[in-house]
Amino acid sequence: MLEAMRPEILFPLFAPVTGIDGIGPRLAKLVDKVAGPRIVDLLWHLPTGVIDRTMAPDLASAAPGGVVTATVAIDEHRKPHNKRQPYRIACHDRGALLTLVYFHANEDYLARLLPAGETRVVSGRLERYGDDLQMVHPDHVVAPADRDSLPRIEPVYPLTDGLTPKVLRKAVAGALERLGPLPEWLDPAHLAQRGWPAWRDAVKAVHSPENRRDLERDAPPRERLAFDELLANQLALALVRASQKRTKGRAVAGGGALRRAVERSLPFSLTPSQRTAIGEILGDMAGEDRMLRLLQGDVGSGKTLVALMAMLNAVEAGRQAALLAPTELLARQHHATLNRAAAEAGVEIALLTGRDKGKAREAKLDALAGGAARLVVGTHALIQEDVAFRDLAFVAIDEQHRFGVHQRLALTAKGRGVHVLVMTATPIPRTLQMTAFGDLDVSQLTEKPAGRKPVATRAMPLDRLDEVARAVGRATAKGDRVYWICPLVEDSEDSDLAAAEERHKALSLVFGDRVGLIHGRMKGPDRDDVMERFVTGGLDILVATTVIEVGVDVPDATIVVVEHAERFGLAQLHQLRGRVGRGDRPSSCLLLYARPLGETARSRIDILRRSEDGFVIAEEDLKLRGAGELLGARQSGLPQFRVADVVERPDLLAAARDDARLILSRDPALAGERGKALRILLYLFERDAAVRLLRSG
Repeated sequence: MLEAMRPEILFPLFAPVTGIDGIGPRLAKLVDKVAGPRIVDLLWHLPTGVIDRTMAPDLASAAPGGVVTATVAIDEHRKPHNKRQPYRIACHDRGALLTLVYFHANEDYLARLLPAGETRVVSGRLERYGDDLQMVHPDHVVAPADRDSLPRIEPVYPLTDGLTPKVLRKAVAGALERLGPLPEWLDPAHLAQRGWPAWRDAVKAVHSPENRRDLERDAPPRERLAFDELLANQLALALVRASQKRTKGRAVAGGGALRRAVERSLPFSLTPSQRTAIGEILGDMAGEDRMLRLLQGDVGSGKTLVALMAMLNAVEAGRQAALLAPTELLARQHHATLNRAAAEAGVEIALLTGRDKGKAREAKLDALAGGAARLVVGTHALIQEDVAFRDLAFVAIDEQHRFGVHQRLALTAKGRGVHVLVMTATPIPRTLQMTAFGDLDVSQLTEKPAGRKPVATRAMPLDRLDEVARAVGRATAKGDRVYWICPLVEDSEDSDLAAAEERHKALSLVFGDRVGLIHGRMKGPDRDDVMERFVTGGLDILVATTVIEVGVDVPDATIVVVEHAERFGLAQLHQLRGRVGRGDRPSSCLLLYARPLGETARSRIDILRRSEDGFVIAEEDLKLRGAGELLGARQSGLPQFRVADVVERPDLLAAARDDARLILSRDPALAGERGKALRILLYLFERDAAVRLLRSG
């Protein structure tokens, strides 16, 4: 859809990389792996280093280990006795001998490239092999007359297996040839003040560094491109927010009877921050503007109860409310928890998931459309076109980072002026709140409910696995239950599953049929059955992939073992640890790591041992891994930045936010000359939700 709307001026940049000379289907797959499938992806694949080819000493005075450019006479070709041996070419300059080494050589090609008796200029890494100097696969070989064609400074790019530096540099050069002039979207005075080049010049400059200083984030060309990306991000968020405000909300203010009935039935008191959050949410709902509020709360802080109070407020006002959960497992758990609480107020909550079929599903849809079902909990099944509400007024979205903006819009479109509460158990640092939500209103739950026990966190090497298994045996003999989380392996679901199956098999040999297995590939009913057996005590040990990371509530689970903890992010480890400590017994989290433990992994584990505060942990995780990695980048829903680094340059993010506000205060529809250029910027960085909102008016 976005492709069909993209301005024609950007067509050359969004063409596939196979349009570049020399990049066929095989190489395109490798380029896709390291940068992306389109020409524009190569523009954002920035160099991380430089090779200086200006060093041209005599070989006798050259230091091995560096890149040198030498003029040598070719003496003889020494063909190998068998194909496994390298092809060697002996040569010399005035003061020393040099051997050029080629593996899997094409003899005819080398004979033409380096003819015996002639002089050639060779450039590459000089190495010492025994007493001899050698250069393995020189990067460049030219005749002396063509010496000026050698690049003085050459950019170094991140690569992948099978993709050579030469091929990638050629691909980038081909991409740069597609750069046409684009209208300037930045304010000329701002450009002059910052000393930034025009966009096209900036792109060319970042791929033609003259020295290491040009690779720094504050080098003017890089800084300009980073600002462009952040401006596109902030503009898109502001446009989405403005669109929501244009669609007027409806005042939703219930009398409080249902909420009071539920609160009276609770075996504990609401925490101060729960009361504050509920007050903020009810205040928003009572206003004429649509609410869009983020509710952040650590593991077990009571977000779901806050959401229920807001849902009951809608029911008290004669309207409907929905809670959207990312997985069927979590939806069913929320449904069971909320139903128990809402029953005290005489309210029944419906459940709609992908498992509902036929007449049973039709009955639920009729109840929602007719208004008989006033509250519903569901998965993506709620977003389907045939789901209709009589009067939807409030939506809570749990673990919001699992859903895209378009999914939020699809659900809120089923009502009029719907108020939205997005929730996360993974606290998001302030910097990332700005990049993911702009100036979204935020409520925070800072305490844990009464009764939540601290979790003792220990780290130990994997070679103590037998010792851990014995400790698990002692715990299960006392009636405790244990999560055993299997490692992430190369981001591959198949590998994760294989690791979990292998551990399940090994533990079953020791503990028999009291060991269960749960993973993302299982069908919903099978997964729920295993989970139900674990909850009710039919299983002592649950081997799992990270499918159990969020929301699952088993009070009798007191131990969580995480294999290869060094492969998990800090926030994710904190989530996994939050599966235990939910009952009245002491709980433990055992982090098993492979030796040697890297510095970042060691820091991550140390932080986890020191703190149980999710907000502190999120900030530390951001420092350790940066925004691109936080929360597991691909599933986090946080924007992916190709050039900008919001952790290193929060000042640039703040400047982009201020510029976006100023732009939209002057030209809300981006209809002026600069506005039209900014629309191109939004397309360039693929902020598609904002583009769609602009087109729809």
